[in-house]
Amino acid sequence: MKILTFSGATPAEALKKAQLEVGEEAMLIETREIQKKSLGKSALYEIVVGVEENTPPRAKAKMEEPLTKQRPLTQKSSDVLYNISEAARQISKIAEVTEEEKPQKQAPLAESEDMKRIKEEIEKLGDKVKLIQNMFWSEKAPRMETPIPPEFAEIYRLARQSGMDQSHLDEIMRLTLEHMPSKMRENSATVKRYFQVLMRKMIPVRLETPPKNGAKKVIMLVGPTGVGKTTSIAKLAARFSYLLEKKYKVGLVVLDTYRIGAVEQLMQYARMMKLGIETVVDPPEFSSALNALRYSDYILIDTMGSSPYDKGKIEKIYECLRGNNTEYSVDVVLVLPSSIKYEDLKATYDNFAPLGIDTMMFTKLDETRGFGNIFSLVYETKVPVSYFSVGQEVPEDLVVATSDFLVDCLLNGFRKGEHV
Repeated sequence: MKILTFSGATPAEALKKAQLEVGEEAMLIETREIQKKSLGKSALYEIVVGVEENTPPRAKAKMEEPLTKQRPLTQKSSDVLYNISEAARQISKIAEVTEEEKPQKQAPLAESEDMKRIKEEIEKLGDKVKLIQNMFWSEKAPRMETPIPPEFAEIYRLARQSGMDQSHLDEIMRLTLEHMPSKMRENSATVKRYFQVLMRKMIPVRLETPPKNGAKKVIMLVGPTGVGKTTSIAKLAARFSYLLEKKYKVGLVVLDTYRIGAVEQLMQYARMMKLGIETVVDPPEFSSALNALRYSDYILIDTMGSSPYDKGKIEKIYECLRGNNTEYSVDVVLVLPSSIKYEDLKATYDNFAPLGIDTMMFTKLDETRGFGNIFSLVYETKVPVSYFSVGQEVPEDLVVATSDFLVDCLLNGFRKGEHV
């Protein structure tokens, strides 16, 4: 076997040189860093490959595709990274099949040799996956002072794809590297578990507690137009009236008299569930409506939807809260869609913040694949989450918020059949 060495500024560059020179048949023997990156000097990596003597040298590679169709190296690197976890799963499946087919008694010599060959192939495939992970991680890693091990590549990619704010992701990575025991960094599975635990501790949630000692709970839902406030009110009403261990008395207040359709929809729900309902046209009527429903354990308030930048409508809601002269405190819940990017969520929160947001509720979880935006908003504002709405069905598609639920959605995706 002929031993050759190739060097480059990154392992990827060195490997590319080897492939151009000797082709894909070369066997990777070793990858090492021979010069660390420092001020005024770039890093230098060297790979050692072996080539069978009878393997003809590869001719100079021709351009495989026209320049107009070629993708930049970083994009190709990204594609390779995205397939790492799939390759790892294939390795696991091969190993499982191998274990299942293993005979109970001592196998003949020929069969043992076959098993040995299969195991060697599995190990080679695993080594290639690790090599790819090491090669491209330097191109995808965040620009942080602390070097990030290759085992963090998968979790970093998942979090970044989820829509999480970059500064929040970098902070979590820093905390993970700072506090994670070194023994847990041996593979991506333990890294992912530790990452999940850390993120759960960073998400505040409001536990659902029933009214005590005859007290009442008054909950007002505020938020932009079209986020599902009216449907969410109906889900909460059905939950408190029928689904809990104790059946509570529920009353409804409608501030959204501008939208006749919304009023009619809520009144229809009230008739179906036999709930009291009051409408408020002007802020001075707000206290009277609350007093009219004083027999209720829960009073749920639906407000007019408005653009986050329509300060007039938000001011009218504020006037209702300011003019409340009853003994009841109002819990203000900001309802936000999970299907918009973090920057838009944050802008919406900032514009509704003068109302005094107590908790947040996120809707349309069934219409998105990324949940990092939710995490970033909750982490940034420190305002707890109370509920998640995961569909249009009343009352089934309502989930009481837990940090476990949000982190699982963020890292593994939302699966309605499993979560609800």
